[in-house]
Amino acid sequence: MNAVASGWTAIRGALLTFDGDPFVDDAQACRYEPDAIVAMAHGRIVDCGAADVVAARLPPDTPITRYRDALISAGFIDAHVHYPQLPVIGAGGKPLLEWLTSHTFPTEARYADIDYARDVALRYVDENLRHGITTAAVFGTVHPQSIDALFDECARRDMRMIGGKALMDRHAPADLLDTASRGYDESKALIARWHQRDRLAYAITPRFAATSTPEQLAAAAALWRETPGAYLQSHVAENRAEVEWIASLFPNDARYLDVYDRFGLLGKRAIYAHGIHLDDADFARLAETGTALAHCPTSNNFLGSGLFALHRARSAGRPVNVALGTDLGAGTSFSMLRTMQAASEVAHLQGRPLSPLCAWWLATQGAARALDLDDAIGTVAPGREADLVVIDLRSTPLIDFRMRDVERIDDALAVQMALGDDRAIRATYVHGRLAWDRDAQV
Repeated sequence: MNAVASGWTAIRGALLTFDGDPFVDDAQACRYEPDAIVAMAHGRIVDCGAADVVAARLPPDTPITRYRDALISAGFIDAHVHYPQLPVIGAGGKPLLEWLTSHTFPTEARYADIDYARDVALRYVDENLRHGITTAAVFGTVHPQSIDALFDECARRDMRMIGGKALMDRHAPADLLDTASRGYDESKALIARWHQRDRLAYAITPRFAATSTPEQLAAAAALWRETPGAYLQSHVAENRAEVEWIASLFPNDARYLDVYDRFGLLGKRAIYAHGIHLDDADFARLAETGTALAHCPTSNNFLGSGLFALHRARSAGRPVNVALGTDLGAGTSFSMLRTMQAASEVAHLQGRPLSPLCAWWLATQGAARALDLDDAIGTVAPGREADLVVIDLRSTPLIDFRMRDVERIDDALAVQMALGDDRAIRATYVHGRLAWDRDAQV
């Protein structure tokens, strides 16, 4: 069978992927091939490995795109982001609760307009692809049309995406409030319209415990139980003032996480952003229930929320599933390279260095594991969906200069994290299709 009949295409360059958890054993978990071919057909990876070996197995006339001085990786996964906040990226100078009131809520009110939502959703998805992000867990606003706009754009691109409309029935401006029953009904309608259509999945999305009444939290839990394959996403313990506020709103719960636990909102496919001000008992409960955390270092630094203790969350005795999140718009960059670097700096500040391999894993296979998608994405291996990013290892004059003295893959990753940005994304593949080609944009 020739390549046209088989539908095969291939790309060639260095390859980095993971077969295990580098927090346990980075030498065994990492798989690096300095010259590799990744073959794709019908949206999936069908072969990969050393170039000379794979080339001999390819159907005749398979087109191979060669990327020189480049690294092929699984596409990046952003485990926590607010696409409606793109218009307020960089609006700083305030801690979390004041930032929400001053910047976020006024902006989110604009998403009652479906045309406005479509415009921002288009820009958001374009930026994801330009930064090598092929999957994300996304918050909409309280307006159902914010998710219609996002999912419509992602379906058009055949992207794997998770998202849900925010649930808020208190402590927010009147034009951003729903009710427990309306939030349930609107989410149910969105689920019927989008969940498990193409590569999309719905996430029940109570913003955080302060903006949902007990009735709404109970309705969110019911909706999650009723929807096979659905996600649950929210925030926990981001800011000390927030933690104190939750304690005043839920005085019968010993700790913040207990609120979500009591309502049945912990478990597999639940992911909570931040978790900065959690203790070891909280981490143990997260690990026990399979609940994941999204570590959002650029946002935490920008708002002065605190330093997430990744080393405690990933403790060998009861490791919590952790992924990286940009948390735009309090986060300051789409770039997962910049996010990895920020995570590394936060770890250093606590005397617990984060290796480049571990950082990369948190944005690929580790994130896929946290989202219960590691059987589909996050790893470059036959049978996995062909969501890939190609990193230009010499994307700027300074990086080119610095890479002259680099011999090891972990050192190369460190340079890319410290100095790289969107210019380093040479190409992004979504479900086997070239979705972003940096050089074609020139």
